[in-house]
Amino acid sequence: MTTPRSVALERLAYTLAAPVLAVAPNVYPDSPVNSVVQLVGAAGIGGWFLAAKSDEPGAGRKILRWFPLVLAAAVDVAARHTPGFGPYWLDGLLAAGWAAAGYLVMPFSRHTRRRHRPALAAPAPQLAPAETVEPSVAQPDDGADLLTCQARMLWEQAGMPARTHIVKATRHPGMRHDMTILLRASETGRPITGLTEAAVAAPFGVHSSDVELAEVAIQPGRQGGPGWMEARITPDANQRRRTKPTDQERWTDKVAGPKGGAPGSELVHKTRDDERGVTFYRARMADSTDTPRIDLPKVCRALGLPEDDSCVFVLIDGSEFLISAFDEPPLSQVFPATRELLTPDAKGMYVCGFTITGQPVKTMVYQHDKNAPAHGLTLGVSRSGKTQFFAIHMAAQSLDGQVVWLSTVRKDEKTTVLGRYIDRQGSNALWMARSLRAAKALCEIRADMPWPHDGQPHDYKPGDPRCPYRQLNVYADEFMTAAQDGDFGEFVQKDGEDLTVTGLKYGIGFNPAGQSPFAHNGFSTEMKDNLRQNSRPVIFNMGSPGATRKAAEGTMENAFDVPTIPARYSRSEGSAIERAMRGEADPENGVSTGGVAVIVLDNGRAVLMRSLYADFDTDLSTLFPDEVNRLTDYEISELTKRGLWFDWNEPVRPGEFWPEPKEGDEGDGDSRRRGGKGGGKGGGGRGSKGGGRGSEQVTSPRQALEAIRSLTDA
Repeated sequence: MTTPRSVALERLAYTLAAPVLAVAPNVYPDSPVNSVVQLVGAAGIGGWFLAAKSDEPGAGRKILRWFPLVLAAAVDVAARHTPGFGPYWLDGLLAAGWAAAGYLVMPFSRHTRRRHRPALAAPAPQLAPAETVEPSVAQPDDGADLLTCQARMLWEQAGMPARTHIVKATRHPGMRHDMTILLRASETGRPITGLTEAAVAAPFGVHSSDVELAEVAIQPGRQGGPGWMEARITPDANQRRRTKPTDQERWTDKVAGPKGGAPGSELVHKTRDDERGVTFYRARMADSTDTPRIDLPKVCRALGLPEDDSCVFVLIDGSEFLISAFDEPPLSQVFPATRELLTPDAKGMYVCGFTITGQPVKTMVYQHDKNAPAHGLTLGVSRSGKTQFFAIHMAAQSLDGQVVWLSTVRKDEKTTVLGRYIDRQGSNALWMARSLRAAKALCEIRADMPWPHDGQPHDYKPGDPRCPYRQLNVYADEFMTAAQDGDFGEFVQKDGEDLTVTGLKYGIGFNPAGQSPFAHNGFSTEMKDNLRQNSRPVIFNMGSPGATRKAAEGTMENAFDVPTIPARYSRSEGSAIERAMRGEADPENGVSTGGVAVIVLDNGRAVLMRSLYADFDTDLSTLFPDEVNRLTDYEISELTKRGLWFDWNEPVRPGEFWPEPKEGDEGDGDSRRRGGKGGGKGGGGRGSKGGGRGSEQVTSPRQALEAIRSLTDA
């Protein structure tokens, strides 16, 4: 074999330079030769530094290339600092060792010939014997089938990715290109590392997304574990999955992914109810400890459902959830109220509406589990369905033999009609203040009423035939407006709050209604907590989905997912983009959501329902009992003695709510008295409120809050 010229020259240089490195430092310490050698060594160190910092490949070769220069400088420095030639001719031995190392290793010439090698003399061409085909060393012949052999050939041509070989290849039934290959590490006992989908896809000419790697379970007669791996190559199946996916595949690819509408979920089954015109998607979380995080618009887009027509709803139950896709808006259907639905059962429950899935929703006229009456809280804007719900709730209470009083701030047709079927009804803030004051006094009267079986007073017990009085339900429609009335607002708010706290012991339930459940609008924290814990709040449309959700969360112990109530149900027709390009108006096909409400059940879960419909244009006598339930004669006589039972539509009586001024006094007393002549309102401004409380001393935080509240609009 011919020695390359660069190698011969490098060896000659090492041989000639070795004596110089040994003699020059000892004979001529100040010779320029020493300086040159040390400068060359410094250049070698600089080359090391640049090679280490470089991100290009071949840093090791560059370091070896500069190694002889650095070692020569080290030998020169060592020779200068040893006396003479050193013990045992150490300087000569170091120089000889340096030359021998360079002679054998040849760092510079060997590592600069990687891309530029000198041509050697080529031998004369000779005829080579025919090669004999031998079995592959990587995979011996084990009688494998044709598919496995072909797969092994492609695998070997790719260089045995991740140092593995194919044990067996199995074609998928009915597929031309889909197959599963079983891989094993080439070295026994070594785990398979570094194998990727792209490395498997390249030999077979498929996309990396068509490859799925999986672990191999240990089976009888075959090993498993980290040294084995299974690769499923499915280009045909993925092509079908992209064009015609099944329900499970569509859910997995577009809904359950990290960027899908319900990440981490899996579809249990999809069912269709043609009679009701609804498709159900029942799903659950793959990990039962996870909580569903559902983005309904994303789910609709993934499943090809319209997302803005109020036909798609979601119901969450633990780690499972149900998506209902209706052909028509389900809550636009009208459910007429009947006496059969409104008649309470033995536990005081009656059907007040139906959910989107057609399930009946029940609420209570009394609390059977607490052995007490039930309060009520109804919220919603005008024309949202509050009075309709009042009608069915009053009918259910009347059918249970209870007494009903209804007060509103303003007179309207529906409340006047309801007044024919209940005990008392009025329509101004003064009437509401009088009804609340009489109900509050009735608590004291009932506290002393003896029961016939033992002659002793007892707390009210729903359904007990021995009770000498009936349950009373006091309704206060537009309570928020009445609580802010300039003359009687403080009496409405204070008596309403007291009745909420103490009324349950004496068979009195308070049912306020309005457009806000918050303290700054008349609902104190104590009042709201008592209403929430002793009723099933019903929230109709509050003007916007955000306001409805906020109001519902304000009546819940824990803020669960609150359903959305849109302003109208509107079906999506065509493309909004195409209509915009053509300059066409959007279709006006909205359906009112009046009567649709969110009811908060006892477990704190909010459910969307459509309340029963009571037609005020027809006779409501079919819903109410034949006779109106009223107070007992004893209760009426006691209220009369206290001056609280009369026609509450009368003007304000002298001294009824505030002390009458003495002769010669001027100011708000006169204005109160003059205002009383108007009947419905007292006439005085908000400043007149202070007249009744000016002499009171603040002795508790509660009284301080009341004083601050009375000055908010001063």
